[in-house]
Amino acid sequence: METRKKVVEVKDLRINFKTYAGLVQAVRGVNFELYEGETLAIVGESGSGKSVTSNALMKLIPQPPGIYASGEILFDGKDLVKLTEKQMTKIRGNDIAMIFQDPMTSLNPTMKVGRQITEVILQHRSMPKAEAKQKAIQLIDQVGIPFPEKRYNQYPHEFSGGMRQRIVIAIALAADPKLLIADEPTTALDVTIQAQILELMKEIQKTSKTSIIFITHDLGVVANVADRVAVMYAGQIVEYGTVNDIFYNPKHPYTWGLLGSMPDLDNDAEELLHTIPGSPPDLTHPPKGDAFAARNEFAMAIDYEQEPPMFQVSDTHFAKTWLLHPDAPDVAIPEIVAKRIRTFAEKEAQYND
Repeated sequence: METRKKVVEVKDLRINFKTYAGLVQAVRGVNFELYEGETLAIVGESGSGKSVTSNALMKLIPQPPGIYASGEILFDGKDLVKLTEKQMTKIRGNDIAMIFQDPMTSLNPTMKVGRQITEVILQHRSMPKAEAKQKAIQLIDQVGIPFPEKRYNQYPHEFSGGMRQRIVIAIALAADPKLLIADEPTTALDVTIQAQILELMKEIQKTSKTSIIFITHDLGVVANVADRVAVMYAGQIVEYGTVNDIFYNPKHPYTWGLLGSMPDLDNDAEELLHTIPGSPPDLTHPPKGDAFAARNEFAMAIDYEQEPPMFQVSDTHFAKTWLLHPDAPDVAIPEIVAKRIRTFAEKEAQYND
């Protein structure tokens, strides 16, 4: 049996920010691991800590105001937290690459896209310029852009939003990274282009051994892309499991809320408006107990007093909720979530047929 190679292991990561309002505890004890050729989706509302976590992996947290308060980020046997900026410069773009949300902020508008890809290749790989150019043209083709030789000599403004995002992905792939971090890569795109970019990400995972961390606020985009899912809330991972664990057997009330608030065009308009009540807590003063308690209709007295541990549901599935304690009352999954699960099952059955 082949042993999977671990690419990244994050242990008890805590990131704080000094602000005029006080110390913001943006990431509070995050743990996860990622294996070669695997995609992990990190899902949660704005402010849940997903982007801070992904930026921490690249050592892109400005210090100050950011503080790596504790924890390890183990990559290729090195703890990235302990590396100097000079050491990290060799890793960024080479071993770990990032795709950002807005392609226009990632591309130089005054430079032809082919040159932008070629420069990344030459920076990280020792090869003649002509060879680097050929590799750049291959990458443009690989990310699904027709007439790559012609496109090589065009500027970003000559591309559509979806095409620009494909160029950003080509740049990220230029040095054959071991880890690709995609931070909300489809948010600025329309639904049809979103689907194409997601399909491209799946293709990248299949054809290379690149591991992917996919950051999103939308659980809907996760189902067909990820192998595993980490649900984040208030700077913590509150549920962690395979895609099937999260979509067919969710255990945390916050995950129920995310699933229930996904639009379902097969149901009536009233269900489309389902939202999680309230808003995330102020992390300058994280609440005592379970951070989700104030928004959780199933909250018990202990939720306001004591932070729940991470309970193990199965070998692959974990959730941070007191509802999993042996003494907790049985709580039925909300009907709207049960409907979503039935819809997932029906769609999967149709897809498999």
